Amino acid sequence: MFKIKNKSLLSLGLVAGAVGVIGCSNTVQEKQMQAGDVVLPAMAYDLSHWKITVPLDDNKDGKVDEVDTKALQKYMHSDYFYVNSEGGLVFATPNQATTTSGSSNSRSELRQMIRGTNTRIGTKSPGNNFALASHPQAKAFGDIGGNLKATLAVNHVALNAKYTDKFPAYSVVVGQIHAGKDKDLIAKGEGYGWGNEPIKIYYKKWPDHKTGSVFWTYERNLEKANPDRTDIAYPVWGNTWDNSENPGDKGIALDESFSYEINVYKDIMHLTFTAANKPTVKYSINLANNVNAYGKVDEKDHPKGYLGDWLYFKAGAYDQCSVKDDPGFWYPACAGTGDWETDKKNGDYTRVTFTKLELGKGYSVSK
Repeated sequence: MFKIKNKSLLSLGLVAGAVGVIGCSNTVQEKQMQAGDVVLPAMAYDLSHWKITVPLDDNKDGKVDEVDTKALQKYMHSDYFYVNSEGGLVFATPNQATTTSGSSNSRSELRQMIRGTNTRIGTKSPGNNFALASHPQAKAFGDIGGNLKATLAVNHVALNAKYTDKFPAYSVVVGQIHAGKDKDLIAKGEGYGWGNEPIKIYYKKWPDHKTGSVFWTYERNLEKANPDRTDIAYPVWGNTWDNSENPGDKGIALDESFSYEINVYKDIMHLTFTAANKPTVKYSINLANNVNAYGKVDEKDHPKGYLGDWLYFKAGAYDQCSVKDDPGFWYPACAGTGDWETDKKNGDYTRVTFTKLELGKGYSVSK
Protein backbone atom coordinates (compact mmCIF):
# COMPACT_ATOMS: atom_id res chain seq x y z
CA MET A 1 0.00 0.00 0.00
CA PHE A 2 1.14 3.55 -0.60
CA LYS A 3 0.87 6.05 2.22
CA ILE A 4 1.64 9.71 2.57
CA LYS A 5 2.55 11.03 6.00
CA ASN A 6 2.94 14.63 7.11
CA LYS A 7 2.59 15.98 3.59
CA SER A 8 -0.17 18.33 2.53
CA LEU A 9 -1.27 18.86 -1.04
CA LEU A 10 -0.41 22.52 -0.65
CA SER A 11 3.19 21.86 0.41
CA LEU A 12 3.64 19.44 -2.48
CA GLY A 13 2.57 22.07 -4.98
CA LEU A 14 -0.21 19.88 -6.33
CA VAL A 15 -2.99 22.44 -6.27
CA ALA A 16 -4.20 23.05 -9.81
CA GLY A 17 -3.97 26.65 -10.89
CA ALA A 18 -4.61 26.66 -14.63
CA VAL A 19 -7.79 27.94 -16.20
CA GLY A 20 -10.45 25.24 -16.24
CA VAL A 21 -8.70 23.11 -13.59
CA ILE A 22 -10.29 22.51 -10.22
CA GLY A 23 -7.85 22.40 -7.30
CA CYS A 24 -7.93 19.14 -5.37
CA SER A 25 -6.62 20.24 -1.99
CA ASN A 26 -9.28 20.24 0.68
CA THR A 27 -9.48 19.68 4.40
CA VAL A 28 -10.62 16.04 4.21
CA GLN A 29 -7.91 15.05 1.78
CA GLU A 30 -5.19 16.83 3.74
CA LYS A 31 -6.27 15.08 6.94
CA GLN A 32 -6.21 11.73 5.16
CA MET A 33 -2.69 12.37 3.90
CA GLN A 34 -1.44 13.56 7.27
CA ALA A 35 -2.97 10.52 8.97
CA GLY A 36 -1.09 8.19 6.64
CA ASP A 37 -4.16 6.90 4.84
CA VAL A 38 -3.83 5.57 1.30
CA VAL A 39 -4.32 8.37 -1.23
CA LEU A 40 -5.92 7.56 -4.55
CA PRO A 41 -4.47 9.39 -7.56
CA ALA A 42 -7.69 11.38 -8.07
CA MET A 43 -7.47 12.62 -4.46
CA ALA A 44 -4.10 14.25 -5.11
CA TYR A 45 -4.47 15.30 -8.75
CA ASP A 46 -7.37 16.60 -10.78
CA LEU A 47 -8.28 13.64 -13.01
CA SER A 48 -11.78 14.86 -13.80
CA HIS A 49 -10.97 15.22 -17.51
CA TRP A 50 -8.87 12.13 -18.13
CA LYS A 51 -9.24 8.39 -18.65
CA ILE A 52 -6.35 5.93 -18.37
CA THR A 53 -5.00 2.97 -20.32
CA VAL A 54 -3.08 0.45 -18.19
CA PRO A 55 -0.94 -2.52 -19.35
CA LEU A 56 -3.49 -5.16 -18.38
CA ASP A 57 -6.28 -7.35 -19.70
CA ASP A 58 -7.94 -8.25 -16.41
CA ASN A 59 -11.30 -9.04 -18.00
CA LYS A 60 -9.65 -11.40 -20.55
CA ASP A 61 -11.36 -9.88 -23.56
CA GLY A 62 -8.16 -9.64 -25.58
CA LYS A 63 -8.10 -5.84 -25.33
CA VAL A 64 -6.06 -3.50 -23.19
CA ASP A 65 -7.89 -2.26 -20.09
CA GLU A 66 -9.12 1.31 -19.97
CA VAL A 67 -10.58 3.06 -16.93
CA ASP A 68 -13.08 5.78 -17.80
CA THR A 69 -13.29 9.16 -16.13
CA LYS A 70 -15.91 8.24 -13.56
CA ALA A 71 -14.19 5.03 -12.47
CA LEU A 72 -10.79 6.75 -12.49
CA GLN A 73 -11.83 8.88 -9.52
CA LYS A 74 -11.65 5.74 -7.33
CA TYR A 75 -8.92 3.84 -9.19
CA MET A 76 -5.32 2.93 -8.47
CA HIS A 77 -3.04 0.03 -9.31
CA SER A 78 -0.25 -0.82 -6.90
CA ASP A 79 2.22 -1.57 -9.72
CA TYR A 80 1.21 0.66 -12.61
CA PHE A 81 -0.67 3.75 -11.36
CA TYR A 82 -0.49 5.08 -7.81
CA VAL A 83 0.55 7.95 -5.52
CA ASN A 84 3.93 7.28 -3.90
CA SER A 85 5.02 8.18 -0.36
CA GLU A 86 6.24 11.61 -1.48
CA GLY A 87 2.97 12.49 -3.21
CA GLY A 88 4.12 11.82 -6.76
CA LEU A 89 1.79 10.31 -9.35
CA VAL A 90 3.52 7.17 -10.64
CA PHE A 91 3.01 5.57 -14.05
CA ALA A 92 4.80 2.29 -14.79
CA THR A 93 4.62 -0.35 -17.51
CA PRO A 94 6.60 -3.46 -18.52
CA ASN A 95 7.89 -3.81 -22.08
CA GLN A 96 5.78 -6.92 -22.65
CA ALA A 97 2.09 -6.32 -21.94
CA THR A 98 -1.33 -6.00 -23.51
CA THR A 99 -1.52 -2.70 -25.36
CA THR A 100 -3.78 -0.72 -27.67
CA SER A 101 -4.77 -1.99 -31.10
CA GLY A 102 -2.32 -1.03 -33.83
CA SER A 103 0.53 -0.48 -31.36
CA SER A 104 3.28 -2.73 -30.01
CA ASN A 105 4.22 -0.33 -27.21
CA SER A 106 2.84 -0.82 -23.72
CA ARG A 107 1.65 2.11 -21.68
CA SER A 108 0.27 3.45 -18.44
CA GLU A 109 -1.07 6.67 -19.89
CA LEU A 110 -3.84 9.21 -19.47
CA ARG A 111 -6.01 10.42 -22.35
CA GLN A 112 -7.71 13.82 -22.19
CA MET A 113 -11.51 13.68 -21.93
CA ILE A 114 -12.94 17.17 -22.38
CA ARG A 115 -16.44 15.76 -21.79
CA GLY A 116 -15.59 14.71 -18.23
CA THR A 117 -18.20 12.18 -17.11
CA ASN A 118 -20.81 13.21 -19.69
CA THR A 119 -20.82 9.97 -21.70
CA ARG A 120 -23.59 11.25 -23.94
CA ILE A 121 -20.69 12.82 -25.82
CA GLY A 122 -18.74 10.12 -27.68
CA THR A 123 -15.01 9.69 -27.13
CA LYS A 124 -14.28 10.57 -30.75
CA SER A 125 -16.95 13.26 -30.99
CA PRO A 126 -15.89 16.86 -31.60
CA GLY A 127 -17.23 17.81 -28.17
CA ASN A 128 -14.66 15.58 -26.48
CA ASN A 129 -11.67 16.83 -28.45
CA PHE A 130 -10.05 20.08 -29.48
CA ALA A 131 -9.25 21.57 -32.86
CA LEU A 132 -7.12 24.32 -34.33
CA ALA A 133 -8.77 27.68 -34.91
CA SER A 134 -8.49 27.21 -38.69
CA HIS A 135 -10.51 23.99 -38.64
CA PRO A 136 -13.62 24.54 -40.82
CA GLN A 137 -15.90 23.38 -37.98
CA ALA A 138 -13.82 24.70 -35.08
CA LYS A 139 -16.86 25.92 -33.13
CA ALA A 140 -18.24 22.37 -32.90
CA PHE A 141 -15.32 21.18 -30.78
CA GLY A 142 -14.96 20.99 -27.02
CA ASP A 143 -12.20 23.55 -27.22
CA ILE A 144 -10.04 25.45 -29.67
CA GLY A 145 -6.48 24.67 -28.67
CA GLY A 146 -5.57 23.83 -25.10
CA ASN A 147 -2.81 23.70 -22.52
CA LEU A 148 -0.98 20.93 -20.71
CA LYS A 149 1.55 21.62 -17.95
CA ALA A 150 3.56 18.88 -16.27
CA THR A 151 6.49 18.43 -13.91
CA LEU A 152 7.99 14.97 -13.72
CA ALA A 153 11.03 12.76 -13.36
CA VAL A 154 11.78 9.61 -15.31
CA ASN A 155 12.80 6.95 -12.81
CA HIS A 156 13.63 4.10 -15.17
CA VAL A 157 13.77 3.23 -18.86
CA ALA A 158 14.09 -0.24 -20.33
CA LEU A 159 17.65 -1.57 -20.31
CA ASN A 160 17.76 -4.41 -22.82
CA ALA A 161 17.27 -3.95 -26.57
CA LYS A 162 18.31 -6.31 -29.36
CA TYR A 163 18.60 -3.53 -31.93
CA THR A 164 20.30 -0.77 -29.99
CA ASP A 165 20.66 1.43 -33.08
CA LYS A 166 16.88 1.80 -33.55
CA PHE A 167 15.79 5.22 -32.38
CA PRO A 168 13.02 4.20 -29.91
CA ALA A 169 15.32 1.92 -27.84
CA TYR A 170 15.79 2.98 -24.20
CA SER A 171 13.10 5.67 -24.41
CA VAL A 172 9.72 6.69 -23.05
CA VAL A 173 7.16 9.29 -24.18
CA VAL A 174 5.91 11.38 -21.25
CA GLY A 175 3.48 13.72 -23.03
CA GLN A 176 1.90 14.13 -26.44
CA ILE A 177 -0.86 15.50 -28.61
CA HIS A 178 -2.56 12.80 -30.62
CA ALA A 179 -4.68 13.34 -33.71
CA GLY A 180 -7.72 11.11 -33.95
CA LYS A 181 -7.80 7.95 -36.06
CA ASP A 182 -10.91 8.45 -38.16
CA LYS A 183 -11.93 6.26 -41.12
CA ASP A 184 -14.67 8.69 -42.14
CA LEU A 185 -12.21 11.56 -42.17
CA ILE A 186 -9.73 9.52 -44.22
CA ALA A 187 -12.48 8.68 -46.71
CA LYS A 188 -12.95 12.36 -47.47
CA GLY A 189 -9.50 12.31 -49.06
CA GLU A 190 -8.27 15.56 -47.57
CA GLY A 191 -5.27 14.00 -45.84
CA TYR A 192 -6.57 13.88 -42.25
CA GLY A 193 -7.60 11.15 -39.83
CA TRP A 194 -4.41 9.08 -39.87
CA GLY A 195 -3.94 9.31 -36.12
CA ASN A 196 -0.52 10.92 -36.22
CA GLU A 197 1.09 13.02 -33.48
CA PRO A 198 2.09 16.68 -33.86
CA ILE A 199 4.15 16.29 -30.68
CA LYS A 200 5.61 13.52 -28.56
CA ILE A 201 7.95 14.43 -25.70
CA TYR A 202 10.71 11.85 -25.22
CA TYR A 203 13.24 10.92 -22.58
CA LYS A 204 15.97 8.55 -23.77
CA LYS A 205 18.95 7.19 -21.83
CA TRP A 206 21.49 4.62 -22.93
CA PRO A 207 22.28 2.09 -20.15
CA ASP A 208 25.94 3.10 -19.88
CA HIS A 209 25.26 6.85 -19.64
CA LYS A 210 24.76 8.78 -16.40
CA THR A 211 22.26 11.14 -18.00
CA GLY A 212 19.64 10.93 -20.70
CA SER A 213 18.26 13.32 -23.29
CA VAL A 214 14.95 15.15 -23.52
CA PHE A 215 13.65 15.97 -26.99
CA TRP A 216 10.37 16.23 -28.85
CA THR A 217 9.20 15.03 -32.23
CA TYR A 218 6.76 16.28 -34.83
CA GLU A 219 5.26 13.61 -37.09
CA ARG A 220 4.54 14.63 -40.66
CA ASN A 221 0.81 14.30 -41.12
CA LEU A 222 0.80 11.71 -43.89
CA GLU A 223 -0.75 8.29 -44.43
CA LYS A 224 1.02 5.32 -42.89
CA ALA A 225 2.22 3.92 -46.23
CA ASN A 226 3.89 7.18 -47.25
CA PRO A 227 7.68 6.82 -46.87
CA ASP A 228 7.92 10.49 -45.89
CA ARG A 229 5.71 9.95 -42.85
CA THR A 230 8.37 10.21 -40.18
CA ASP A 231 9.08 11.99 -36.93
CA ILE A 232 11.27 15.09 -36.97
CA ALA A 233 13.21 15.35 -33.69
CA TYR A 234 14.02 18.66 -31.97
CA PRO A 235 16.52 18.80 -29.08
CA VAL A 236 15.77 20.13 -25.61
CA TRP A 237 18.55 18.95 -23.28
CA GLY A 238 21.23 16.55 -24.47
CA ASN A 239 20.80 14.86 -27.84
CA THR A 240 17.99 13.54 -29.98
CA TRP A 241 17.34 9.85 -30.56
CA ASP A 242 19.84 9.45 -33.43
CA ASN A 243 22.89 10.43 -31.37
CA SER A 244 24.39 7.75 -29.11
CA GLU A 245 26.99 10.08 -27.60
CA ASN A 246 26.89 10.61 -23.85
CA PRO A 247 25.03 13.89 -23.18
CA GLY A 248 26.96 14.35 -19.94
CA ASP A 249 26.11 17.48 -17.95
CA LYS A 250 23.88 18.74 -20.75
CA GLY A 251 21.47 15.85 -20.18
CA ILE A 252 18.89 14.96 -17.53
CA ALA A 253 19.58 12.16 -15.04
CA LEU A 254 17.08 9.56 -13.92
CA ASP A 255 15.00 10.94 -11.03
CA GLU A 256 15.90 14.51 -12.04
CA SER A 257 12.84 16.73 -12.28
CA PHE A 258 11.93 18.75 -15.35
CA SER A 259 8.84 20.51 -16.65
CA TYR A 260 7.10 20.98 -19.96
CA GLU A 261 4.23 23.12 -21.16
CA ILE A 262 2.33 22.48 -24.39
CA ASN A 263 0.26 25.57 -25.16
CA VAL A 264 -1.87 25.46 -28.31
CA TYR A 265 -3.39 28.86 -29.02
CA LYS A 266 -5.41 29.26 -32.21
CA ASP A 267 -3.14 27.43 -34.72
CA ILE A 268 0.20 27.80 -32.93
CA MET A 269 1.78 25.26 -30.60
CA HIS A 270 4.08 26.97 -28.10
CA LEU A 271 6.44 24.72 -26.13
CA THR A 272 8.40 25.57 -22.99
CA PHE A 273 10.83 23.24 -21.21
CA THR A 274 12.38 24.10 -17.84
CA ALA A 275 14.65 22.37 -15.33
CA ALA A 276 16.91 23.45 -12.49
CA ASN A 277 20.41 24.41 -13.67
CA LYS A 278 19.40 23.98 -17.30
CA PRO A 279 18.64 26.60 -19.95
CA THR A 280 14.94 27.17 -20.64
CA VAL A 281 14.12 25.89 -24.12
CA LYS A 282 11.22 27.22 -26.20
CA TYR A 283 9.75 26.37 -29.60
CA SER A 284 6.76 27.57 -31.58
CA ILE A 285 5.25 25.87 -34.62
CA ASN A 286 2.13 26.53 -36.67
CA LEU A 287 0.19 23.26 -36.79
CA ALA A 288 -2.00 24.45 -39.68
CA ASN A 289 0.76 24.58 -42.30
CA ASN A 290 3.99 22.83 -43.25
CA VAL A 291 6.48 25.31 -41.81
CA ASN A 292 8.68 23.50 -39.31
CA ALA A 293 9.79 24.65 -35.85
CA TYR A 294 12.86 26.32 -37.37
CA GLY A 295 10.71 28.46 -39.66
CA LYS A 296 11.44 26.56 -42.87
CA VAL A 297 8.89 25.03 -45.23
CA ASP A 298 8.90 21.22 -45.14
CA GLU A 299 7.92 20.24 -48.67
CA LYS A 300 7.36 16.62 -47.57
CA ASP A 301 4.74 17.43 -44.94
CA HIS A 302 1.00 17.94 -45.47
CA PRO A 303 0.70 21.56 -46.68
CA LYS A 304 -2.01 22.23 -44.08
CA GLY A 305 -0.44 20.24 -41.26
CA TYR A 306 -3.06 19.12 -38.75
CA LEU A 307 -5.65 21.77 -39.69
CA GLY A 308 -8.45 19.25 -40.34
CA ASP A 309 -7.82 16.81 -37.48
CA TRP A 310 -9.39 16.42 -34.04
CA LEU A 311 -6.83 16.42 -31.25
CA TYR A 312 -6.32 15.47 -27.60
CA PHE A 313 -3.56 15.46 -24.97
CA LYS A 314 -1.96 12.39 -23.42
CA ALA A 315 0.44 12.08 -20.47
CA GLY A 316 2.10 9.29 -18.51
CA ALA A 317 4.53 6.51 -19.40
CA TYR A 318 4.29 5.39 -23.03
CA ASP A 319 7.11 2.82 -23.26
CA GLN A 320 8.89 2.98 -26.62
CA CYS A 321 10.90 -0.21 -26.05
CA SER A 322 8.70 -2.55 -28.08
CA VAL A 323 9.41 -6.28 -27.74
CA LYS A 324 8.43 -6.80 -31.38
CA ASP A 325 11.26 -8.16 -33.54
CA ASP A 326 10.67 -6.65 -36.96
CA PRO A 327 12.75 -4.81 -39.58
CA GLY A 328 10.61 -1.70 -39.14
CA PHE A 329 11.99 1.48 -37.64
CA TRP A 330 9.89 1.28 -34.46
CA TYR A 331 10.83 -2.21 -33.30
CA PRO A 332 14.05 -2.51 -31.23
CA ALA A 333 13.07 -6.00 -29.98
CA CYS A 334 13.43 -5.15 -26.31
CA ALA A 335 13.42 -7.90 -23.69
CA GLY A 336 10.33 -8.82 -21.69
CA THR A 337 8.50 -11.86 -20.33
CA GLY A 338 5.09 -10.41 -19.47
CA ASP A 339 5.61 -11.22 -15.78
CA TRP A 340 5.87 -7.94 -13.89
CA GLU A 341 8.14 -9.10 -11.08
CA THR A 342 10.53 -10.79 -13.51
CA ASP A 343 10.61 -7.85 -15.88
CA LYS A 344 11.08 -5.38 -13.05
CA LYS A 345 14.02 -7.39 -11.72
CA ASN A 346 15.60 -7.52 -15.19
CA GLY A 347 15.08 -3.82 -15.89
CA ASP A 348 12.62 -4.44 -18.74
CA TYR A 349 10.15 -1.69 -17.87
CA THR A 350 9.69 2.06 -17.62
CA ARG A 351 8.52 4.23 -14.73
CA VAL A 352 7.76 7.96 -14.57
CA THR A 353 6.64 10.09 -11.60
CA PHE A 354 4.68 13.31 -12.08
CA THR A 355 4.46 15.98 -9.39
CA LYS A 356 2.35 18.36 -11.48
CA LEU A 357 -0.27 17.68 -14.12
CA GLU A 358 -2.67 20.40 -15.24
CA LEU A 359 -5.03 20.87 -18.14
CA GLY A 360 -6.15 24.34 -19.11
CA LYS A 361 -7.03 26.79 -21.86
CA GLY A 362 -4.58 27.78 -24.56
CA TYR A 363 -3.47 31.38 -24.23
CA SER A 364 -1.76 34.05 -26.32
CA VAL A 365 2.02 34.23 -26.05
CA SER A 366 3.59 37.64 -26.56
CA LYS A 367 6.68 37.74 -28.74
